[in-house]
Amino acid sequence: MVLLNWKALENFPLLMYILAAKTLILCLAFAGVKVYQRKRLEEKLKKEQAEKQKKEMEKKEN
Repeated sequence: MVLLNWKALENFPLLMYILAAKTLILCLAFAGVKVYQRKRLEEKLKKEQAEKQKKEMEKKEN
């Protein structure tokens, strides 16, 4: 027969709230990192496009 320690289960709801909060914080952190990476990549692409347009303008002038 399995004996269950009911005292141990008293803190179960609190532990579930802590787990949910930790999961939410991790998800928000990863989403923030993805937003940061996307912003950096878009800036890099804009810079490359500006340089490409500048080179094309120089070629047209010559």
